[in-house]
Amino acid sequence: MELMEKLRILSDAAKYDVSCSSSGSNRKNTNNGLGNSHASGICHSFTPDGRCISLLKILLTNYCIYDCTYCINRLSNDVERAAFTPEEVIDLTINFYKRNYIEGLFLSSAVFKNPNYTMELLIKILKTLRLQYKFNGYIHVKAIPGADDYLIKEAGLYADRMSVNIELPSSQGLKLLAPQKSKESILKPMSLINKEIITSSQNHKIFKKAPLFVPGGQSTQLIVGATADTDYNILKLSEGLYNKFSLKRVYYSAYVPINTNKNLPTIKHPPLVRENRLYQADWLLRFYGFKADELLNEQTPNFHEQLDPKTNYALNNLDCFPYEINTASYEELLRVPGIGVRSAKRIVITRKVHFLNFEDIRKLGVVMKRAQYFITCKGKYYGDVGFDKDKIEDKLINKTPIKSLSTINNYEQLSLFTSLPMVLPEKDKVSALIGEL
Repeated sequence: MELMEKLRILSDAAKYDVSCSSSGSNRKNTNNGLGNSHASGICHSFTPDGRCISLLKILLTNYCIYDCTYCINRLSNDVERAAFTPEEVIDLTINFYKRNYIEGLFLSSAVFKNPNYTMELLIKILKTLRLQYKFNGYIHVKAIPGADDYLIKEAGLYADRMSVNIELPSSQGLKLLAPQKSKESILKPMSLINKEIITSSQNHKIFKKAPLFVPGGQSTQLIVGATADTDYNILKLSEGLYNKFSLKRVYYSAYVPINTNKNLPTIKHPPLVRENRLYQADWLLRFYGFKADELLNEQTPNFHEQLDPKTNYALNNLDCFPYEINTASYEELLRVPGIGVRSAKRIVITRKVHFLNFEDIRKLGVVMKRAQYFITCKGKYYGDVGFDKDKIEDKLINKTPIKSLSTINNYEQLSLFTSLPMVLPEKDKVSALIGEL
């Protein structure tokens, strides 16, 4: 098979993996080396649905020994199959980088023959790029669950970031849709990577030339909507992963109905609104000091489709509001819908020398169409309806109608040779992609 045909098949097959990131590493260039993975040296470009396109994002192969019900590359599916040789991946990476098409490599793979064999091929690519070609650009590689520990450790010495995809949020989901996999086989390499990162960091404090291990950290991916797991179950799992394994990111991927099976949901379009709500809630966990139990519970296990998680939290906890903008703590300000990390810091700094009024906080970047219902300025409430949950909720929903994302069903990995102009996302779209509120 021609190389370009393989590239077409395997770049398209990689589009379902959204745990693609190109930040967090500071691998420097060396004498006569190629590339640089400083955070500032990696550009971030996104397709309209939020997928990173700054990296050469491919699968080594889509031949797979597993028959996971939800996966396009499952063993029993009649799809186009292809496999790169390690030399072909290396040649593509070097040549695309030299042509300024890419900033680095995102390399994943289906499990070919067995986990160890697949992991060995991935390591061969990484070692050749780093040692023979002295490639110092960004590399994100997938750790193959089930591979021996020594292979995971070796890969981590050459990768900037590694990820182990959990895919399904519960053991029940795995048994139902991916019976050949187990929760333990996925969490084991995740735990190993975390321990090696900690050890490497400690060694590096003592010995400056100690080898780095996955300096960009690790991430994972969860599929949303393939099983009956609620948003609460998914968010609790994410919180646990952040706390236990110090993950850099948990990525959420709306289930794409590509296969038919009695155990799969009968939906026509991916639940993209739900995916977006989980990203917003994830942002609250990581940067705003929220806990999963504050955002959802067993009685209310799913997010509101028309209200972002922070606004929904505020409406469900009106007894804590409104906060006086001139006296509220930084932590309290972060709980106000419409006030982000930057605007909260500006408020705290500015009010040291100036008593803030309604117009002042508007100039500091606060989104007043949401914040006005949950704050007071100099003791005065500025909401255009009474301080009542139903009235505020009705006002917010009518002011910010959500356009359905469910009509987006044609996923396409960006071609390296496309002639279409790049479409830059608008401000609101950027917020939806990154989750900041």
